[in-house]
Formats: sequence, C-alpha cells, structure tokens
Amino acid sequence: MSQTLELREKRAKAWEAAKAFLDAKATDGAFASAEDAAAYDRMEQEVMDLGKQIDRLERQAAIDADLAKATSTPITNQPNAKADGDAKQGRASDEYKRAFWNGMRNKMSYEVQNALSIGTDSEGGYLVPDEYEKKLVQALEDEVFFRSIANVIKTSSGDRKIPIVTSRGEAAWIDEGGQFPESDDSFGQTSIGAYKLATMIKVSDELLNDSVFNIENYISKEFARRIGTKEEEAFFVGDGKGKPEGLFGSADLGVTAATVSITFDDVMDLFYSLRAPYRKKATWLLNDSTVKAIRKLKDGNGNYIWQPSVRDGEPDRILNRPYRTSIYVPELATGNRVMAFGDYSYYWIADRQGRSFKRLNELYATTGQVGFLASERVDGKLVLSEAVKTLEIKGSKSVSS
Repeated sequence: MSQTLELREKRAKAWEAAKAFLDAKATDGAFASAEDAAAYDRMEQEVMDLGKQIDRLERQAAIDADLAKATSTPITNQPNAKADGDAKQGRASDEYKRAFWNGMRNKMSYEVQNALSIGTDSEGGYLVPDEYEKKLVQALEDEVFFRSIANVIKTSSGDRKIPIVTSRGEAAWIDEGGQFPESDDSFGQTSIGAYKLATMIKVSDELLNDSVFNIENYISKEFARRIGTKEEEAFFVGDGKGKPEGLFGSADLGVTAATVSITFDDVMDLFYSLRAPYRKKATWLLNDSTVKAIRKLKDGNGNYIWQPSVRDGEPDRILNRPYRTSIYVPELATGNRVMAFGDYSYYWIADRQGRSFKRLNELYATTGQVGFLASERVDGKLVLSEAVKTLEIKGSKSVSS
C-alpha cells in the first residue's frame, strides 16, 4: 500500500472520530465547554494537517515522475533527413536559448546581441526563449492553480474581442399554413486586454558567476512565486483598475447568508442556484476558514456534507463536487463573498506575447549585485457571469453553530 493511500485512510479515520466526537459532545454544532471545543479543534487540525501532507506527497510524486522520463527520444526522421530533425527557429532555437542565458550572466557581446535580436521586445528587454518560457508557464500553474481550471489564451496585441450570445431565439407552435415566427439570437461582446505585472530580482555577482549556481532554476522559481501570488489575488478579487477583474466581483450573486454562520441550506441553495449544465463541471472555491465552518454541516439525513477523499487522485468534496482553497478567496466575514461555485472555464486569462527579462548591469554595481527586471502582460475576466454563482455574507457578525 502506498504512503499516500495510507495517509488518506488515516485521515478518513480521523475524520470519522471527529464527527463522532462532534455528534456526542455538541448540540446544533455548539459545544457545552471550552475543553470540548478545544479537543474538537485539535481533531479537525489533525485532519487538515494530514490533507496537506497528502498534497505534498502527491506533488513529490509528480516531480519524481517527471524526472524519471526518458532523457532521449527515438529517431523518427525519414532516411536521408537531418539526424537531429528540422532545426528549431526563432526563440525556440538552441542558439537563442544559449545566448539568452549567456546574456543573463554577462554583459552583452555583439554575438549575443545579434542572436537575441530575434526576441527583442518593444521595451528594450529580451523575450524569454520558447523552451524556457514553457518552464515558466508550468511554474505559474504549480503556484497558481486557477490557471489549470480557467481558460488560458494568448494574444499578440490590442484588445481581444469575445463574442457572447446574450439571448436565444425560440420555436413556437403555429397553425397549418401559419406564418413562421421571427425569433433571432442576440449577440454582444466583451473585450479582454492586458495589464502589466512586473518585479525586480537582484542577484550578487558571486552567485551569478558561480557555475554551480543554477541561475535558470532560481529566476524561474522566484519569478513564478512573485508573479503567481499577485496573479491569483487579482484573478479572485481584482477590481479591474490597473489589474484583471476578479472572479468574486464579476460572478452572479447566488445566495445571501444572514450571518457568518453558514448553514446547510445556504450551501444547498448555492448549489442549485447554478444552472444544471454548468454544475456538471463545477468546482467550489473558498477560503480555509469557510471550509472549517462547512466541516460541521450535515444534510437532511444527518450526513456530513464535507467528504474526504480516500482514493489517490481524487479531491475532497462538498456535496459530491470537488473544491479548491486559496488564501486570496475572501475569509468568512460580514460583507464578503466567501464562496463560489461554477464552471471556471468561462473565466478567460489572456497572456499577451512572451514574458520579458531585462538585465541591469550598472544600477547596483556599487553593492556587487546585478538586477533583473521581469514582466508580463496579462488580463483576466469572467466572460459569462451566469456560469459562476457566489455566496455573500450579510447581517450582523455573530458566530453561532
């Protein structure tokens, strides 16, 4: 039995013990004593810690599988063709990739500048080589899970116009020989542009010139961490002013809860506020604080609606639908939209051209450092608001179970 599966079974047993304790010691979710409440919190924390450990092991397994891939590929080119196949061109070429990283480590020579002219962007930097850009995009997906469930497109320049059907025509019953009714579809459009997201990384001369130091790995991870966190925040709660318009601000309001104490009826109403076609691919999005409140909820048959996964590759579920958590989803508090349920493929993320690096040779020379400017242009927008519903907290901020 795999370690991950053992941990899943251990977590399931811990959750059953927590539910039994809650049923025995609590009345309507409220504990009679502080000691019982603290004991339940410890049991629930154990369940959460096991879940995080499972997530770490699954990520490690994915990395191991990637590293275990074959380092060579079979020869598939036709006889008399080039042994290495067709040469890659432009930013995908080995010459461009080699020149790019030579330029990141050292001041530009004429040879490097000539090779990099293929990828010069409009702001004086150099577009990341094609193969390295793929590594960056993957790093962003690891850091920002929302990219993996949203619809990601690439744009070259200008606004991208997205046509939307605003209303549909209908058929009608008519008499024999009667006139066919006119009922046309109505069309609208929304546009998605690009906002600039940037950061600066400083590296000491010693590390930069150290052949052991993997400059590619460091810059890609640090860029992914910085850019990824700001992206995720904007994709969820951005106001659309100088940044993407966040999901929680543009989605339709499905349910309004009277207090911060979410009830089973609130969750069920949110579930059915989303039309059935969207529910087939729907996922819950919420903060850990909201998950903690939902763990205590039961359905009409006395079954807890939060269901831990006991099988590898299957996510935990709420009302039999998977959920994802993020610290950037608003917390459980008065006035916040704390939970979303929908098909997030209708949230479009537009990446414009490539991500750009620029090296600063002189600015930090007196401190023995070299600066790197990293930037990207990205936008995000929910193009069909009815595809996602949210739960908003209203009323006084009173905590009860």
